[in-house]
Amino acid sequence: MPGRRWLVSLITGCCAFLAGCDPFASAESTMDEYLVRLARVLETPEIAREALPPAELLPRRRDRLIPLPELDMGMLDFLSLYGCELQYVVGERNSVMGKVMAPTNQLRYEVRFIRAAEACLPEIDNDELVQALNKAIQSKRESLPLAVWNATWGVEEVERQFTLSKGYFPMAGKDNPAANLARDLQQLNRIVAELLAGDVGVGLDALGPIQQRWQAEYLAGQAINSARLLISTLDAGTRLLAARLEERPLCLNGNPNNQSAVVQNFFFNIYIEKIQPYMSVVSRARDTLVHGFDQLARQQQAVMPEVFLPWHQRHLSVTSPASLWQELDRSMMAHTRHWQDLLGQCGLRPGA
Repeated sequence: MPGRRWLVSLITGCCAFLAGCDPFASAESTMDEYLVRLARVLETPEIAREALPPAELLPRRRDRLIPLPELDMGMLDFLSLYGCELQYVVGERNSVMGKVMAPTNQLRYEVRFIRAAEACLPEIDNDELVQALNKAIQSKRESLPLAVWNATWGVEEVERQFTLSKGYFPMAGKDNPAANLARDLQQLNRIVAELLAGDVGVGLDALGPIQQRWQAEYLAGQAINSARLLISTLDAGTRLLAARLEERPLCLNGNPNNQSAVVQNFFFNIYIEKIQPYMSVVSRARDTLVHGFDQLARQQQAVMPEVFLPWHQRHLSVTSPASLWQELDRSMMAHTRHWQDLLGQCGLRPGA
């Protein structure tokens, strides 16, 4: 695309003129600069990055939410008059606010209902009511995984975390930007596992703060964008290296020369020092943050809505053939292999 190359050249020229303009300051400019310099050092025509690989937003919230079965309102009204804690739980549910509960509060209610109902059973001396309450407890326990799903993947906060409109994952730094979110997910996955195992004694106080942090940041979506950016860049760079490999060898008889020194210098100073650190940053985000969300979805596969499955396989899974992360692995391996082949022509193969 001549227009795009002209724009990159213009920006590069402006950066050279303006003090403090670093082409390696952001993820996108780093990738563009890498391809421009790679073409120059290989003495091959420039290749612009193609469009980023496809990614989609989370399915709509109304498609992610799973309806929960309702208990018979007549029985609930009766229980609300009975003299144990269950009457207060049911009373709150029948209030105006209780009828429009957010998914997280709905999960809290379901757990409180089961706890209160099971605690209430020994106080009831009416066999018919005991039978009805046992039936209600069974129903609530059977639908609990649905409430857990809604309180994790059906909340609005997770949409913010996976938005694709906030650019790319931060460049390499001293700390892992996703460390806190990754720890949150470890805790959340433990809570979900205990709930799915039937333990309604697990504390739910952490849900609110965790989801508030989802709302405040968008690192998961940025990690997805960065994986797409790397795939697009590395694939273009691989085409440049492949084109150079099809020409005369970089070195005759495998003996290093002036051009191979320039290429090797570029390999270490730009690819190793500028590109690979960002590849490592994104890979670490996959192994911590994305993996945590993948686990959160996988352990709830039994109730996962059908519309959610393709999104999960593309954006979170590392084993699905459709996985964005497998695509990234293939791009990184192919690019590394082409670099090894080119430098190997001069006996400079990395790792040799």
